[in-house]
Amino acid sequence: MPDYETLRLIWWGILGALLIGFALTDGFDLGVGATFRFIGRSDEERRALLESIEPVWEGNQVWFILGGGAVFAAWPVLYAASFSSLYLAMFVLLVALILRPVGFAFRDKIEDARWRNAWDWALTLGGAVPALLFGVAVGNLFLGLPFHFDALQRPMFTGSFFGLLHPFALLVGLVSLTMLVMHGAAYAALKVGEPMSRRAAAVGCWAAVVFVVGFLVAGAWVASAINGHRITSVIDTLGPANPLAKHVAVAPGAWLGNYRAHGVLWLAPLAAVIAAALVWPLLRTGRAGLAFVASGAAAAATILTAGIALFPFLMPSSTYPDQGLTVWDASSSARTLGIMLIAVLVFLPIVLAYTAWVFRVLRGRITLESVRQHTGLY
Repeated sequence: MPDYETLRLIWWGILGALLIGFALTDGFDLGVGATFRFIGRSDEERRALLESIEPVWEGNQVWFILGGGAVFAAWPVLYAASFSSLYLAMFVLLVALILRPVGFAFRDKIEDARWRNAWDWALTLGGAVPALLFGVAVGNLFLGLPFHFDALQRPMFTGSFFGLLHPFALLVGLVSLTMLVMHGAAYAALKVGEPMSRRAAAVGCWAAVVFVVGFLVAGAWVASAINGHRITSVIDTLGPANPLAKHVAVAPGAWLGNYRAHGVLWLAPLAAVIAAALVWPLLRTGRAGLAFVASGAAAAATILTAGIALFPFLMPSSTYPDQGLTVWDASSSARTLGIMLIAVLVFLPIVLAYTAWVFRVLRGRITLESVRQHTGLY
């Protein structure tokens, strides 16, 4: 069994892998949901777009559940601090996510234009709001969250929901939204027939442009105007978890410390920009499959870029920087991490195999003709 330091690093990597898995799978569901109301211009066209994600969204969301479970099992202090501090934001997120299954279930119950239009907008919000809020959350990690621990080591949040809507956090939210719209549009261009495929490709092209511009602006903002955190005390990577046993220095541009120390890490943001830039020509030339791969690579590289910049911090504190949570001081015990690692090694390949099997079974385009046959109009 690996030592405690290695286990902590492995679980940091597992958490990142789960987030990437969520972005690659449920990310395109959110992207299609956020745009299907505009890509589809008739009830049949919207039905085709919804049928491209309806059979898979629930399985794709398993990655989100696994991520939450990983945080609970591997980083219990992070789980407690984040869920208690961001209660209202998470409530809004969950309400938006709940709109999807409810919308899928009720949209076609009544053949009334107003009824279906209302549920179409609900499904649009169910795709756009989570995509935006995930980015806002990441943006606030770079800004630091206003929390500290009291005398009983209970996490105390001193901010507000609207305080989380900082301009930088909203910019990162826009980056997240356009990233998932780009990914979802590439998926729709690959999965549905004309004319929805052509419109999805156009949406994906513009989303890629906005994503690249937003990504670069956010990076420049982090480098010049955002106070980053850096641990200046001795780090006991094998010691017990104690978020109060370190000293943290705060300085502009400090979030780029890992990149300055290891130049090869710049390949992550470079890959994000290059992959996203490739989406435009690939969609314009009708190579939707390659565009989907490129958009997925951009999403994975973007998450990796943020993770590298923040490492080893998991949840920095803006009010008490010394009490921010890191990989080294917010983890479970070595035994817990070891047991959970065995569980991951057993069950993660099963999840991957099942996911691959589902997408193989559901391969093929969804056309207007197939929708008409399904609804009995032929």
